[in-house]
Amino acid sequence: MRIQALSSKRLVATCLLAAAGLAPAAVAAEPDARTVMLDHKCYICHEDGYPKAGPAFVDVAAAYGRDRRAASHIAELIRRGQHGSSPWHMPPHPELTPAEARRIALYILAMRPEAAARP
Repeated sequence: MRIQALSSKRLVATCLLAAAGLAPAAVAAEPDARTVMLDHKCYICHEDGYPKAGPAFVDVAAAYGRDRRAASHIAELIRRGQHGSSPWHMPPHPELTPAEARRIALYILAMRPEAAARP
C-alpha cells in the first residue's frame, strides 16, 4: 500500500511539473510531426500542397482515402522506402522510430486540399 501511495504522489508531482513546463526529459512531449519532417528533410522532395520530386502530401492523403490501414502502410513506406517505375524513389528512413513514422503518416492523412498551399 505504501509503494502505491508513493507511486501516486510521484505521478501527481510529474503531472504538476509537466503542466508548469518543468517536466523531466523522460516526460517531455515528443516533437510534432511537422518538426520531425523538417528535421529529416522531407520537404526537400515533398510539399504539403504541390508535387516536387515526390508527391504532394495532400495527394498522398487523397490517394489513400478512407483506407483503415493507410497510417500503418504509409509509416512502413517512410521507414522502408519505396522504389517505383520512375527514376525517383522514396529513400528509406530507418532512423525514424515507428512512432515518429506513424505520427508523420497521421499528419499527412489529416491534410485536406483546401488547407494546403498550392503555388
